[in-house]
Amino acid sequence: MEFADYTKALFKLTAKSDPTPEEEEAVELLTLLIERYESHRYPSPDAEPVDVLRFLLEQNGLSQRDIAKELGSESTVSLVLSGKRRLTRNHSERLIRRFHVSPAVFFGKGETNRRRH
Repeated sequence: MEFADYTKALFKLTAKSDPTPEEEEAVELLTLLIERYESHRYPSPDAEPVDVLRFLLEQNGLSQRDIAKELGSESTVSLVLSGKRRLTRNHSERLIRRFHVSPAVFFGKGETNRRRH
């Protein structure tokens, strides 16, 4: 039951447009807790966020245009998919909500560490 509560709390916090520093810290903590739970329960191979995005697009029969809203524009989608631009935290949060996937999908270990600095 804790997992569901953590996930629900994380989605509420990431939906805020202007989170406080304490809320941002809570997002990081909840993300780490969820990642730890999922890595123990459902180990999966490491994948770059852009590779996961490509997979989600393919599996859902979507085009770049279909996720332009989440990333801001079709040109941004193109830049991300070509590797010329990284997904931002906001992009990732919108994609998590769009595809109903775990935050760990886009906020892997490397992403969590980069956000702290």
